[in-house]
Amino acid sequence: MEQPKNVTEQVRTMGALLRLPFEVLLDQVYSQLRTSGFEDIRPAHGNVFRYISAAGSRLTELADAAQITKQSINYLVEYLRDRGYVEMIPDPTDGRAKLINLTEQGQKVQQMAIQISRQVEAEWAAHLGQRKISQLRRLLEELSDILIVREDN
Repeated sequence: MEQPKNVTEQVRTMGALLRLPFEVLLDQVYSQLRTSGFEDIRPAHGNVFRYISAAGSRLTELADAAQITKQSINYLVEYLRDRGYVEMIPDPTDGRAKLINLTEQGQKVQQMAIQISRQVEAEWAAHLGQRKISQLRRLLEELSDILIVREDN
């Protein structure tokens, strides 16, 4: 039985139109991560894997980027640290702060998630056609660029 649509799905707001593909993508990424041996990685951990800088990130930077509380991101980081996906090292620019870095295992998860995401995009291209998926990608990139510039002002 199909679930009744919420109001945003009924009127097909932009948020609803963007959300469904994103949720399908997330579901495929995390289910494939699970079947690849990363059973302890959940969608919430994407807040770390998605926003962490290659040079390391402070807890507050991750919390701000993910738009969640420091307590929430700390819980996620501790969980991932306990399982060997991230490490915390002293911040060389501020002895009081710590930098969170991906371990080799964490980098494997991050790279696999990117690879799965590309596979999903290829599956969508098989349904829509390469021209349309390329156009969709270009439009989303253009919109993202506009929104980033706006955010910086």
